[in-house]
Amino acid sequence: MQTSNSTTLVIGAGTWGCSIALDLSRRGHTDITVLDAGPFPSPISAGNDLNKTAEEANEASDSDSDADYFWNTVHALSMQKWKCDPVFSSFYHETGFIMAAASDAAYQACLEYAEHETAPLTALDTAEDFRATMPTAVLQGAFAGWRGFWKKKGAGWVSARQTLEAMYAEATRLGVHFITGCPHGRVKSLSYNAAGTSVEGAFTDDGVLHVASHIILTSGASSPRLLDFHKQLRPTAWTLAHLPLSDEEAKLYRNLPVLYCVDRGFFIEPDNESCEMKICDEHPGYINPVEDPATGDMSSVPFACTQIPVEAEIRMRRLLHETIPQLANRPLSFARICWDADTIDRIFLIDKHPELDNLIVAVGGSGNGFMTCPAIGPLVSDIVEDKPGGERLKKMMRWRPETSSDRDWWDTQGRFGADGKVMDFRDVQEWTKIEED
Repeated sequence: MQTSNSTTLVIGAGTWGCSIALDLSRRGHTDITVLDAGPFPSPISAGNDLNKTAEEANEASDSDSDADYFWNTVHALSMQKWKCDPVFSSFYHETGFIMAAASDAAYQACLEYAEHETAPLTALDTAEDFRATMPTAVLQGAFAGWRGFWKKKGAGWVSARQTLEAMYAEATRLGVHFITGCPHGRVKSLSYNAAGTSVEGAFTDDGVLHVASHIILTSGASSPRLLDFHKQLRPTAWTLAHLPLSDEEAKLYRNLPVLYCVDRGFFIEPDNESCEMKICDEHPGYINPVEDPATGDMSSVPFACTQIPVEAEIRMRRLLHETIPQLANRPLSFARICWDADTIDRIFLIDKHPELDNLIVAVGGSGNGFMTCPAIGPLVSDIVEDKPGGERLKKMMRWRPETSSDRDWWDTQGRFGADGKVMDFRDVQEWTKIEED
């Protein structure tokens, strides 16, 4: 058996894996190896995308609730890098953010957002209010029942794939060794000591044992394949598509605020290179339930697909009809399902494993993993270095299986859209048949 030795082994070369490898290497750590089953960037990585939303938060305060303190702190760490770090700063576009809803129940979430937001907000109560947020002729929809708030500063979007590639390039320049693709980069299993109390490394499909002093598991929705998380993670999928625009249309749709409707979906201005606009329907997510024949326990197992359920396309076109109807019937150029791992409270799970020495887990993006990715590297590096302080944050991110013992796999976790239910991929009757160029 061939053995490869490193000081640090990162399992997963997605958004968080690249952030972790980058920050460790910046702090002077050497001999770092990153493993991933896919080529880089992996076609199934949630970060391998045109763009993602990003937003500044309020300043963290000791008087905050634990959840507010967590999000305010993590967003502050992230935004400092999105604005000032040379690896990240060119990819943040402060175009503004609109949070809206089309139903009374969903609008309550908007009101709660506005109540806690310290930045100036403009109320949007009529179709004319919404149309005024963008250049004339962009928003031509009726906006029936829509209400919301416009945050003009401190929010916008980030270039996703370009950020991922920039983190990878800088980490590589600093000496990080990436091993990607099957069989060399696909982890088959973790390797334990004889007593089963310590993780010593990982076996890849080519038979190599990768040994390290620190093993960091950060494989997103695929992480439960390698470790029992005791129901702390629910792999959940969402749906996205690209809408092609002409060069002239793309110019008109530049510098738009992100329009996010909590019970319809969202769109972001077109990509500069491809002139494609990303559109997503909003819903509580899809899962792929699989029952363990031995125990009867259910889990959700991710799979890759570059198509989406037809029902998701219908929801996307409803969003377009209500906002930019002039594009509502245009054929889609690309679509795929995008997986993340939900914790039960949607707070990240970043901690040393309490029963397995040498193992750190960094998982549970819960739909917020990309906008906060610049903070993930420093958070994990602090754990690797046993850096003191930050106890309140560490408490929130701790290994916490006691919270998930009776987990409801169908919990919407505060999300709206579709029929207000988590959906089952086994119930999907028809998938799109989009042909890529």
